[in-house]
Amino acid sequence: MKLRQLKRRKFLSMGLTGMSLFAAGGLSRYQQASAGDGGLAPFYSLNNIGALLTADENGVMLPPGFRSRVVARSGEAPAGLPGYTWHSAPDGGACFATDDGGWVYTSNSEMRSNGGGVGALRFNANAEVIDAYSILRHTSINCAGGPTPWGTWLSCEEFSRGQVYECDPMGVEAAVVRPALGSFEHEAVAVDTKNQCLYLTEDAPNGGFYRFRSANGFPDLTQGTLEIASVERNQDQFFVLWRPVPDPLAKQTSTFSQVPDAFGFRGAEGIALHDGKAYFTTKHDNRVWTYDIDSQQLEVIYDVATSANPILSGVDNVVITPAGDVLVAEDGGNMQLVVLTPANKIIPILQIIGHERSEITGPAFDPSYQRLYFSSQRGTLGRSEGGITYEISFQTAA
Repeated sequence: MKLRQLKRRKFLSMGLTGMSLFAAGGLSRYQQASAGDGGLAPFYSLNNIGALLTADENGVMLPPGFRSRVVARSGEAPAGLPGYTWHSAPDGGACFATDDGGWVYTSNSEMRSNGGGVGALRFNANAEVIDAYSILRHTSINCAGGPTPWGTWLSCEEFSRGQVYECDPMGVEAAVVRPALGSFEHEAVAVDTKNQCLYLTEDAPNGGFYRFRSANGFPDLTQGTLEIASVERNQDQFFVLWRPVPDPLAKQTSTFSQVPDAFGFRGAEGIALHDGKAYFTTKHDNRVWTYDIDSQQLEVIYDVATSANPILSGVDNVVITPAGDVLVAEDGGNMQLVVLTPANKIIPILQIIGHERSEITGPAFDPSYQRLYFSSQRGTLGRSEGGITYEISFQTAA
């Protein structure tokens, strides 16, 4: 019997309290832990990492003290385990803590024509891959998504009728579609626990920035209000006004077109929350944005056209450290993962060599924040079946 079958969890019908032991090993969980809670190492900023060294044996350029290893390749069985071959076109991902001190890394598959879905790698406390399996099948263009605090993975379909699927990282419960979150070109989603709402991005040339407010509170995503951002200018500042989307299912008119004053973002991509702000990217203008949830102010914190250090382009997936370092993956560009630090530094944390027709996808930290997972979606082949998933291990220093 596989490890994930040892204990059945009815997570899709349970409340936050019932899910506390299976919460995502993400930012909220880490911030609640002190140095003595569970042995988690303290996390310091990436502000002072060194310059990238020559590429290692895996073709990855890293700062001093960082190491890479390949944990999965498309079309191959991870760690030689029988029963599951790693999916093609690995995309958005996240890590989830397990009861035995290990974690699960979930990874979308961005294949078309019902060839997509989500795969998962399970690691033990020693970071060894001990299981690999599917948690969602027969969906299309699963791009990014987002973890929930109650321990599920929201996988987003990126096409005009795309849906969001709520998935069990353990692969025990069947994934469930969440139509209330809207039908559009979904890219990513982030959960605002304090205000009981989700923020969602739309990857379209003129796409929306959305908010979903649950009718019955978390973790219930079956009913609620879907809203889209309108933007109002006040002198040199910009503020979001939320407008309800009359028909989230977009039976006749797209969700964006239903609201006349919806603000069009140029290809919104990854999104993550930290310290009361949502950080998200837009690929067609190479910008990184922040939305202050309390003040509702909208700002651009990086623009390749105006930056004094424009090393980041092809902006895509986003993940944030407990110290507030914003990591942005490049779709193309120089195949870098770049850090925007709270000290206003822009620093590459890694670069992959020889993957010119690929993109970096799915950056996610393990629960200790001492390992980082990501994929090169098309690898050195430049094709979906050439995907490679990596682990970067390191220790941060003050």
